Amino acid sequence: MTEASNEKKPIPADKLVRVTFEPEGRTVEFEFGTLPYDHHGKPMSFLDVAENFDVFLDHACGGSCACTTCHVWVKQGEAGISEADDDELDRLDMAADQQLNSRLGCQAVITQPGSYVVEIPRWNRNYVSEGKPLTLAENK
Repeated sequence: MTEASNEKKPIPADKLVRVTFEPEGRTVEFEFGTLPYDHHGKPMSFLDVAENFDVFLDHACGGSCACTTCHVWVKQGEAGISEADDDELDRLDMAADQQLNSRLGCQAVITQPGSYVVEIPRWNRNYVSEGKPLTLAENK
C-alpha cells in the first residue's frame, strides 16, 4: 500500500486564476472551473473565491445582492469578469464611494483564467463581523 501524496499538482498556465485581495495583499490561486461552490454569492464570484480561501469579505446578506457590504473595487482583470446586471447596478447605486470600477463581490463572476486584483475599500472593512477574527492590523 502506498501513501497518498500531499503535494498539489501544478496548475496549467492556461487554466490559472490568480486573485489578489487588497489591502491585505493576499493572493490565492486555483485552476479555472475547479473551485467548489461555497454558496455565497454567484459561483466563481469574488465572494465565492474569498470564502473558499478564508479571505474575509463582509457580506451581510449572504451574497444575495440585497446589500452593499461586499462592495469592492476591481483594480485588475475587468475583461475577465461578468458584466454587472441591472440588479447589481441598482444595488451599487446605494454603495458608498462608488467608482467606475465598483462591483459587488457576490455578483462579479470570474469568467476566464487570468490575474485579478480587487480592493476592499477602507470604510467597508469590518474585520470583526459574523464571528470572524481580526486578521489585519487595526491601523490599516
